[in-house]
Amino acid sequence: MNPLHNCRVLLQAELLNRPVPPTAAADPLRPVLASMLAGRSLHQGVLSATLGLSEADFQSLWASYFPGERLNLQGGPILDMLELDDLRKLLLEYRAGVNDSEVWMAHIVAYGCSGRNHLWQDLGLADRGELSTLMTQVFPSLSEQNTGDMKWKKFIYRHYCSREGIYVCPAPSCGECADHDKCFSPEV
Repeated sequence: MNPLHNCRVLLQAELLNRPVPPTAAADPLRPVLASMLAGRSLHQGVLSATLGLSEADFQSLWASYFPGERLNLQGGPILDMLELDDLRKLLLEYRAGVNDSEVWMAHIVAYGCSGRNHLWQDLGLADRGELSTLMTQVFPSLSEQNTGDMKWKKFIYRHYCSREGIYVCPAPSCGECADHDKCFSPEV
């Protein structure tokens, strides 16, 4: 088995075994957050050392969901993204309204859209399934609109652009993506 995968699994397990208040323990996003933190500690993805959150929000997340010693998190590559605030607003409009952690996730996902790979990779998640779980739980009405199982970053940008009336959409680095032909092939 891949040593990096083993390390990720151990980090996630350690984070999820920490005692937390009942509300945090019951939040279905806690495992996804643990995966992002494990990924960031292994230098995976593009998120900052605070997962794209303000220092105050990150402190609150850590204290509520993973109290105790913080992982050594290094910031990912700094990427400018003009539409960051617009993407945050869009995602916040579609949040389920069940858990406060959804606000954090809207900020994190918007920040992750600045990367050059698939969104799950840019968020430092283990696989696309974790991202699909996140999207379904946090942004259910937006997720329901992805009927063709389109790649999430492409879907978010397509939705954003259509709402804004932008016909040449700024999805980041599509030309450099290994799946360019899959995303830009005719959709049936």
